[in-house]
Amino acid sequence: MRVVRILSVLPGAVGVFCLLIGGISMLGIGLDTERTQIPVVPCTEVSDEGCLVGMTGSDLTVPGGFVILDVRMDIAWSEPSKSWIGVVDASFAEKCPPDADGLTTCNKDDFEYVSGGPESSGDFVFDLQPGAYRFVSAGREGADLDEQLVTISSELAIAPLFELIFVAVGAVLLLCAIEMIYPVEVLWKRFIKQ
Repeated sequence: MRVVRILSVLPGAVGVFCLLIGGISMLGIGLDTERTQIPVVPCTEVSDEGCLVGMTGSDLTVPGGFVILDVRMDIAWSEPSKSWIGVVDASFAEKCPPDADGLTTCNKDDFEYVSGGPESSGDFVFDLQPGAYRFVSAGREGADLDEQLVTISSELAIAPLFELIFVAVGAVLLLCAIEMIYPVEVLWKRFIKQ
């Protein structure tokens, strides 16, 4: 009986560990906030095609393993009256490649936005999913060249399905450990005798 009680420590400890991981993930883990100055793409002379759009020069690649994570990026900028920011699929870099200054020959209507875009008003939330993305930005009509502060706050958690699995496995292991220490059958017999 003592050996069984000693062996119950392992499933109990793993159960508590799984419950902790699931619980902490439900609260979320905030990562360091990044702040950077970026230029507002000027749009002082509006052509028939609209204002030109700037694009980042490299892809933001999210690996397939991120499917088990829930990563959210809160993106905010200081000049929403002068500009907008959005996220597009990286495939748009072939259709609208950025030049050395980061400007494309496309306007806001040439893109399909994963998050943010011309309708955004100073901030948006980007939920990272596996794939490749690029950030795009353009000035609003009449915007002159200026700098703005962009703030990116990230929060990391386990995907809700996996949180549920961690909590369920943790609870089952903890119940099994308790059963190993105090078998229900023995307790039931004691209860009936009284």
